[in-house]
Amino acid sequence: MAASNLISQTPITLPAKSLNLSSNLSHILPFKIKPISRTFTSLKARIPRAVLSTPEPKTQKVQHCFTKSEDGFMYCEGVKVQDVMEVAEKRPFYLYSKPQITRNVEAYKEALEGLNSIIGYAIKANNNLKILEHLQKLGCGAVLVSGNELKLALRAGFDPTRCVFNGNGKILEDLVLAAQEGVFVNIDSEFDLENIVAAARIAGKKVNVLLRINPDVDPQVHPYVATGNKNSKFGIRNEKLQWFLDEVKAHPNELKLVGAHCHLGSTITKVDIFRDAAVLMVNYIDEIRSQGFEIDYLNIGGGLGIDYYHTGAVLPTPRDLINTVRELVFSRNLNLIIEPGRSLIANTCCFVNRVTGVKTNGTKNFIVIDGSMAELIRPSLYDAYQHIELVSPPPPDSEVSTFDVVGPVCESADFLGKDRELPTPPKGTGLVVHDAGAYCMSMASTYNLKMRPPEYWVEDDGSVTKIRHGETFEDHLRFFEGL
Repeated sequence: MAASNLISQTPITLPAKSLNLSSNLSHILPFKIKPISRTFTSLKARIPRAVLSTPEPKTQKVQHCFTKSEDGFMYCEGVKVQDVMEVAEKRPFYLYSKPQITRNVEAYKEALEGLNSIIGYAIKANNNLKILEHLQKLGCGAVLVSGNELKLALRAGFDPTRCVFNGNGKILEDLVLAAQEGVFVNIDSEFDLENIVAAARIAGKKVNVLLRINPDVDPQVHPYVATGNKNSKFGIRNEKLQWFLDEVKAHPNELKLVGAHCHLGSTITKVDIFRDAAVLMVNYIDEIRSQGFEIDYLNIGGGLGIDYYHTGAVLPTPRDLINTVRELVFSRNLNLIIEPGRSLIANTCCFVNRVTGVKTNGTKNFIVIDGSMAELIRPSLYDAYQHIELVSPPPPDSEVSTFDVVGPVCESADFLGKDRELPTPPKGTGLVVHDAGAYCMSMASTYNLKMRPPEYWVEDDGSVTKIRHGETFEDHLRFFEGL
């Protein structure tokens, strides 16, 4: 169905009970668009390990908003995913739970009670404008890694003074915009500081800056998503800290140092790692304050992991994370900035596909679907695991086998999951990749000219709303008009 036909339609509510949509709703479109000269020594070496290590807190079992019911069908907030497939565009799509997004934000807000804080949502995780507008209304700030992300945050209504501009290669044009808008800017390198000074002069504004210090803490995650160890491209070496403080002092009209920042990585499931880093950071802050700087902010980054495996794992909650650093923040009278992305948005979404067919090469079985690495690249890029399920009960005689779930893209790397035990699905069966809200759609491409898919969410009232049009071949051709 054409995206333009969906805009003015009134949404319907899909109840938790199964609906027979095939006969009487084929013509109804239930979606809407909501019109110093001394040298520092490494502090890490001076802090006893016994101080750094703390017992892991008690945690809670993760609850998922996409669940299988006793009838064998998958539901999202009481809405049958199969019913959504009947009325959505007949192509792969992303389906979100708006209530789950709200619940995730509320979990952080409750965890932060009693602290002066900013929940800075990491826009790189998912840049859907409608989702950003919702997060802004819930009181979040934004964490940015490009000028376009800053522009989008402003478009979504975020308060720029509650936004943080990160990145190891920020360009002058983007830094000028950040300076004009009053965004916090992290200093990541010598040339980055130079560019920030130049941007401040062009904008005629003093920039509030934080020093992004590489704490050299091992986050125990995939190397591609580790950002706080000594081999990372991010942040300044702690032995160079004094040089940066001297440079900030040398530019009082352009720079105001207001905080320190670190980011360890992503998919972290042990919160004592955050405390390890926070202990180091508050000791750096003590040293910086001793030189006359008024440091008000500690930014501990993001990176809290989620239950991708759906094995009933007991994982740290936002409260577990905040409680590990709360006393340190209080002890230095600091404002805390955190930068959640994955833990706010990943578990709110599934990537919905249809089975094109089942095949074997004699040694391996394949479920071929219409979705691919173009729409969801994490398994191919990181060898990441995301749980896969069928959306409807299989036929009674369906044999359970071990499959690779693959797409149609002309690459052997095109897989969504390997060695999955699944019932053999008939052609056209719905299949979902769970926990697809973060770093999936935002990393999607048009490889093999597979156009980026539409996105929908289930509203608080159970209606389903389209929140992004799927791209079309005509959209691709527009890039060549007039050439």
